Amino acid sequence: MSTTTTPEIVSRYFRAADAGDLDALTACFTENGAVTDEGRTVRGRDGIRQWRRDLESKFTYTVEVTGTETVADDSYVVTTTVDGNFPGSPVELKYEFVLSDGLVDTLRIAP
Repeated sequence: MSTTTTPEIVSRYFRAADAGDLDALTACFTENGAVTDEGRTVRGRDGIRQWRRDLESKFTYTVEVTGTETVADDSYVVTTTVDGNFPGSPVELKYEFVLSDGLVDTLRIAP
């Protein structure tokens, strides 16, 4: 693994998430993109939009990016510190992004 610059689409995802902009956030994903978070996988932009709505209705939190690593072609792991009103806060989470044609194809969020 090597430390790298965060790809623009990944930076755009975090900016949209921070702003609560669901349209901008879902536009970061491929049509059939997938997100796995808390052991659950959602697929497609509608599924991703609902996942974010559910998350935002349950918790208030901030995400600080602390590093980005390239793990393979078009695959990046972004290390973050997430601080909010959820059990165990703050927590370090890794966001694994797999890109396709300049968009996020899969995102896995895990400790």
